[in-house]
Amino acid sequence: YQGCGWRSPQQAIAAGLGLVTEDRKSQGLLLPQSVRVNTTLGDLRAFTAGLGWLRQRAERSEAGRWVDTLRVRCTGPEQPVGTLSGGNQQKVVFARWLRRDCKALLLDEPTRGVDVGARADLYAQLDAMAAAGKALLVVSSDLRELMALSDRIGVMSGGRLVAIFKRGEWTQQGLLEAAFSETGGAAASKPAPVAAH
Repeated sequence: YQGCGWRSPQQAIAAGLGLVTEDRKSQGLLLPQSVRVNTTLGDLRAFTAGLGWLRQRAERSEAGRWVDTLRVRCTGPEQPVGTLSGGNQQKVVFARWLRRDCKALLLDEPTRGVDVGARADLYAQLDAMAAAGKALLVVSSDLRELMALSDRIGVMSGGRLVAIFKRGEWTQQGLLEAAFSETGGAAASKPAPVAAH
């Protein structure tokens, strides 16, 4: 974020940027805390009353709305998020940023470890964001996912951006060739195509 002129993550968030991290368990969620807490964590000011008290009833209502919207399978907003399945945990991460109505959302391996049904729900939300004019940047090693989601795919290899493909221009073979172009044909640790939606 510093390269963009922001001095802190808070400034980036205030500017409309959101981040769905690759590792939801260590970087994206507070596992012992509730679905409510994890959903509203990115915008606590919206739920703060005088003297800094949190309005838990408002938090609970908002979290419940996103539980319904994203079809999160849980007993309710007070269930600890660590007890949910991986797909439902990821939906809670999405809910945190979707409710902020971000201008741009960065997603790093957004559906890793997520079942097919949960993927479909998350893809529908991403499509709705794109249709509303939001910018989505997806980093993924799942080529099928990128080809289904993206308008453009940029391929990085050896730490460099080596190719950009527009929809209709790419093939799986072409993407793989670009991904390994800077590694001498050997498999890199994570040649990551980056997609703009």
